[in-house]
Amino acid sequence: MQNANQGEAANLDGSRLTVAIVQARFNADITGKLAEACLAELLALGVPPDSIRHVTVPGALEIPVALQALADTDEFDALIALGCIVRGETYHFELVANESGAGVTRVSLDTSLPVANAILTVENMDQAWSRAEDKGRDAARVAVEMANLLDSLT
Repeated sequence: MQNANQGEAANLDGSRLTVAIVQARFNADITGKLAEACLAELLALGVPPDSIRHVTVPGALEIPVALQALADTDEFDALIALGCIVRGETYHFELVANESGAGVTRVSLDTSLPVANAILTVENMDQAWSRAEDKGRDAARVAVEMANLLDSLT
């Protein structure tokens, strides 16, 4: 069986795509940096500004339900999840990291809509700051590439 994308460069043309971003407000400085980098990259990839919807939710656990509501509109080619979970001294970190990640994956699999997961899970704020810009850009690229790939497979 031949790989549908074998030997081909990633299709990063966002000019015909509509993308939604769900950003957690918890750790807002970090998630703001994620969003800034993500939005800039979406625009650089040609996604029209009026084809980007950006919503915020309280924290990482609320991201999946907002993604699901956006997916249910059938208006978007891809979704992006932006958040930041910093390890603390309790089990809460694992709970939030595991459940938000599982929820993001479930939305993508249940709706066959690509969801780029840029919910940082870090040990401390230094790690978060060092990853925020790159992860925001990466999320935009993943969303555009996967939207184009899934379109080519259907």
